[in-house]
Amino acid sequence: MRKNTLLAGLLLATIATSPLVAARERREVPKGLTWDLEQIYASAEAWQAARQKVAGRLPELSAFQGHLGEPGILWTAFSKLLEVRKELEKVNAYAYFLADQDTRDSKHAEMRSQAQQLMIDFEAATAYFRPELLALGETRVKSLIALEPKLGVYQAVFDDILRNAPHTLSSGEEKLVAQAGEIQDSGQAVHSVFTDAELPYPEVQLANGQKVRLDAAGYTKYRADSNRANRIKVFKAFWSRYNEFRRTLAATLYAQVKGHLYDKAVHKYASCLEAALFPNNVPPQVYQQLLKDVHANLPTLHRYLKLRRRLMGLKQLGYEDLYAPIIQGVDLKYTPEQAMKLTLEAAAPLGEDYTKTLADAYQNRWVDFLPSTGKRSGAYSSGDVYDLHPYQLLNFNGNYEDVSTLGHESGHSMHSYLSNKNQPYGLNSYPIFVAEVASTLNENLLFHYMLEHTQDKKVKLSLLGSYLENMRATLFRQTLLAEFELKVHEMAEQGQPLSGDNLNALYLKLLREYYGHDQGVCRVDDLYAIEWGYIPHFFYNFYVFQYATSQVASTSIAKAILAGQPGAREAYLKMLSSGSSDYPLTLLQKAGVDMTTSQPFSAAMAEMNHIMDEIEKLSPP
Repeated sequence: MRKNTLLAGLLLATIATSPLVAARERREVPKGLTWDLEQIYASAEAWQAARQKVAGRLPELSAFQGHLGEPGILWTAFSKLLEVRKELEKVNAYAYFLADQDTRDSKHAEMRSQAQQLMIDFEAATAYFRPELLALGETRVKSLIALEPKLGVYQAVFDDILRNAPHTLSSGEEKLVAQAGEIQDSGQAVHSVFTDAELPYPEVQLANGQKVRLDAAGYTKYRADSNRANRIKVFKAFWSRYNEFRRTLAATLYAQVKGHLYDKAVHKYASCLEAALFPNNVPPQVYQQLLKDVHANLPTLHRYLKLRRRLMGLKQLGYEDLYAPIIQGVDLKYTPEQAMKLTLEAAAPLGEDYTKTLADAYQNRWVDFLPSTGKRSGAYSSGDVYDLHPYQLLNFNGNYEDVSTLGHESGHSMHSYLSNKNQPYGLNSYPIFVAEVASTLNENLLFHYMLEHTQDKKVKLSLLGSYLENMRATLFRQTLLAEFELKVHEMAEQGQPLSGDNLNALYLKLLREYYGHDQGVCRVDDLYAIEWGYIPHFFYNFYVFQYATSQVASTSIAKAILAGQPGAREAYLKMLSSGSSDYPLTLLQKAGVDMTTSQPFSAAMAEMNHIMDEIEKLSPP
């Protein structure tokens, strides 16, 4: 899951020939820079046949209800459940990929809805499985596993089911909860359609007379403009437009939070936070510790912001200055081919097998590179097609951030590839808590590679500044978002209304606290209070904090690998190959990082301060 994108030459040509920069149509994108979905299904008709086949097998799964305690039945039921779910995930992935290519396409939107409904039907048909196992009792379940050696491979699955006993309802109740699944995700669905396809994004005229449309891709590109007047104009237009719809955006978020409240209540969790973290066996204390560590280290963030202000030659740093180049005159541009080459070379410390697989991914169209009209914004990697390979969606515009995003999403793809290759289906999906370790580690490797192969002082300063900016965006900003998300849920749990104005006030307070507004470190205008409405990750149920924890973990692991620490690379690759065979905190401990302590965070802060020391050596105050 994540952010940025990739492209240069092609896009630059478009900019040069058109006064109004608009995204290209899908048919205009070179085939080699699109993902090949025909590897999944040859056509929509083939997909429809597969969907119907899965639907036809659901009664087969329901037939095992009431019989799991009988000798030999548990393995038969469990193996068939996995078999159907594997094909279901393939069906679901294909529909989502097609819909994401062009969110305006009603046919593909209908396919996605059909896939969603099938997923709900599957959950309803198999809702009895966990409650029935728990009703049998731990002793009986373990005896059944002992009778069937094939089940022993999935010991972790059954141990986790037993761990969930206090939060598992009866079969009938779980079926009702499963049937409510679509309603619980309604907020996310509405927010996605509204922001991707229907929000009337503004157009602005830049200082050079060029008119640009500020959709998500346009905003991401032009918020980094080297001309400050352009940046201010872009920020004002974009956030003013978003603020016009703060009530609608608040309603979509509140709808999603209500789903979290429902899950908390019916499954007997103490809080929405506990409900979200429990599946990964992560105690809420880890979340709270992150917030404490970040607040204790805000002076480090403020040191960076003051350094950025000096290097940019500004009297006062503003929020609209945070995405601009920290060093003027360094405008690094890359083609997709150059970005792929850099990403592969940077990943060399992870070994030849790793880079060979990644090269195959780029050559065999695992990646959908370029932005196009109606295409979903942002970037992601999906490993849901177990028997094939992962897929990546990007929106590449050709700057260094986009190259970094390719590395980021490629880290996810390799994590999925290695887990799928080394774990049986059912243990292949890695825990969300470790998901961003693989992605941010690749970004870290790219940075060090670029730094090592650069002699130009200005470029070095730019790269060092980019590293610090990534730490700001991934560690501090994501923790700010995590704190906002926690407070929003706490407000809802206390019965407080989640209006657009209330959410704006909360977000602005946090922005100004983190960025030192009252201390004169970075000015945060009232207008930016609506930024929360732009963040799709608030619909993923306490996801964003894991960017920060993963950044902390990957910084430690990358440092060990680059230093040639014996066994560091092997331990890391083993973690990537482990899927969900163990809990995430344990997986990270085996890779050399203990996230139950503040030590990894302190090490990350030491690294951040070291980078700032290096900048000050190259550019003394």
